[in-house]
Amino acid sequence: MKIIVSLMLLAGISFYAQAQDDLSKLFDSTGVRHPKVLYTYKGTRIIMGHSTETLRKHELDFRVDHRFGDLAGEFGGVKTFYGMDNSTDIRIGLEYGITDRLMVGLGRSKGSGAQRQLVDVLAKYRLLEQTQDDHMPVSLSLLGSAVISCMTSEADPHQAAYFKDAADRLSYVAQAIVSRKFGILSLTLSPTFVHRNRVGYMDMNNLFAMGVGGRLKLSKRVGLIAEYYYPFRSDDSKNYYKKITSLYNPLAVGVEIETGGHVFHINFTNATAIQETQFIPETTSSWLQGQYRWGFNISRRFTLFGKKDWKK
Repeated sequence: MKIIVSLMLLAGISFYAQAQDDLSKLFDSTGVRHPKVLYTYKGTRIIMGHSTETLRKHELDFRVDHRFGDLAGEFGGVKTFYGMDNSTDIRIGLEYGITDRLMVGLGRSKGSGAQRQLVDVLAKYRLLEQTQDDHMPVSLSLLGSAVISCMTSEADPHQAAYFKDAADRLSYVAQAIVSRKFGILSLTLSPTFVHRNRVGYMDMNNLFAMGVGGRLKLSKRVGLIAEYYYPFRSDDSKNYYKKITSLYNPLAVGVEIETGGHVFHINFTNATAIQETQFIPETTSSWLQGQYRWGFNISRRFTLFGKKDWKK
């Protein structure tokens, strides 16, 4: 009888242990059923525009973006030490992760278009994340930003920097950023809408543009990056500007270096401005005429609360 009871107890313990194991596997499989693709980009920017990456919760990002003067051409060369003596635009900003998906930012930049002395605010939300099993094939982030010019108004009412009302100083950007990582290669499409309350004669208040960008991973810490924007101008606007100046599409290439808490971008671009409201519609520099410049983006992250958790 004792043997029968012992066998029944052993069978019961074995069944209980098996049930516990099956239950654990069920919960474990739920957690990793669709593992996410990580680090499509190392930073929240590709070069000029945003990537799909967002800051983690409680991360503070201190950013410095800088563009020098023309490296070659009429205003470059040795007389300006290849652009080092001039700076076309500088932005200093702080950005913060409210959650792992939502970040906000505040920045101040010199400006390099018709309007100067710019203050910007931004919010970016990561709506979708690519998964390793292609359950979700892409990552998608939504960006919104507003920029206000703090410069003194021009006296000429025909100028883009003539501010009759405070609202004339405002401009906006709305952007959907779609990325997919293919092994060591990351690609991005960025349909963008720019609205400027105040523009020059025959310029466009509303302008759509398509951005494309990518990153080729060379090592764990280093990658090649590139970015390009194509603005969709009306024929009337293009024909008018052909008579007074030349507009070019912004193109940038560079190297990305990540050192744990720091992300450095060393880049070359024909765009003089840093804000999307300026480099997309107002780039007048040409690569073919030597009107390109080198610049850098520096990102330094701090964890304000909780356990330090740098991306590795």
